Amino acid sequence: MAGHLARGAMLVVARLTRSWRPRYARSPLQVSNFPVLQMHMSRTAMRASQKDFESAVNQMKLLKKDPGNEMKLKLYALYKQATEGPCNMPKPGMLDLISKAKWDAWSALGSQPKETAKQNYVELVSSLSSSTSCSQGKPDADSKQPGYETLVVTSEDGITKIMLNRPTKKNAITTQMYQEIMLALEAAAKDDSAITVLTGKGDYYCSGNDLNNFTDIPPGGVEEKAKNSAILLRDFVGCFIDFPKPLIAVVNGPAVGISVTLLGLFDIVYASDRATFHTPFSHLGQSPEGCSSYMFPKIMGSAKAAEMLIFGKKLTAREACAQGLVTEVFPDSTFQKEVWTRLKAYSKLPPNAMRISKQLIRNVEKEKLHAINSEESSVLQGRWLSDECTNAIMNFLSRKAKL
Repeated sequence: MAGHLARGAMLVVARLTRSWRPRYARSPLQVSNFPVLQMHMSRTAMRASQKDFESAVNQMKLLKKDPGNEMKLKLYALYKQATEGPCNMPKPGMLDLISKAKWDAWSALGSQPKETAKQNYVELVSSLSSSTSCSQGKPDADSKQPGYETLVVTSEDGITKIMLNRPTKKNAITTQMYQEIMLALEAAAKDDSAITVLTGKGDYYCSGNDLNNFTDIPPGGVEEKAKNSAILLRDFVGCFIDFPKPLIAVVNGPAVGISVTLLGLFDIVYASDRATFHTPFSHLGQSPEGCSSYMFPKIMGSAKAAEMLIFGKKLTAREACAQGLVTEVFPDSTFQKEVWTRLKAYSKLPPNAMRISKQLIRNVEKEKLHAINSEESSVLQGRWLSDECTNAIMNFLSRKAKL
């Protein structure tokens, strides 16, 4: 299932499932995809002691690198087999996707003895730990600025560039990425650069929210998760409202959801001619965010804004430019060269003059934008918990499962 479904999809999946993690491991590792699991575990005559097994469990808590969803399913299954024996859970329904994946993984072990499962668990954790140690010793080809795992942040020629760096996931925004973007904007506001640019790595600018964000339900249940998510959203959008320097979006490919609604808060939006802009909120029983309920009608008029925000019309780059959401569109073949040549010229302008000019433009409405952001976040919190949103997402997931 695509990891870039809207936030409502995340909450519905969360309502259908419980945390995959056994009680021993309160780590950020979550099951999010549902591969057919084939267990090919090496066997050895050497038996793992209970001490070895407990040590491996503790090692998993310290593992920093996400081992991937298939590996997490294997670890889950082995732990359950080692501690409880063969699968004793009723088979979940087809729509309970995460529980079904867990059940499949555990059932695949059949009657494997507990001691064998312990040994395989210990060996698997040991191989993961060794792999992580080796990879940490290798230089990063992307030369990421220290402190960011989901972004590439660079600063040169008077430009701070914040690049979403999950190209294999179409730059879907994880909870960690939300936090890192806020940190990067905070740092960019204080550094020596004149302008700040947000763009995406690979074919997509951003495909919206990642489904994994809401698979980890806190003790307070889905209501607490919805509340926390609304606060995160409000704070995230607030960073864009308050950002003091010229902020430019370089939209290198398709944009979905919040990556589109935020564009009204940028000072300039440059787009490749293959970019598209899609806000499918009503299809998923949700409502707009990013101050788009105010900025989009202001930018393009109420009728055109309604087509996007209420009816989910997808715009081409040319259409978005004609409606005022995009500043200028460039041929994809020359997009990067033309845009960055222009941005380098802008970065040579007196920085304080640009800050003051932006302040004059933004301060007129800053208080209003914060109030709108707060209201949108509050409305979305209610939407995520509504039966209508639940039903819309169930229908969406059912259609996806048939593809």
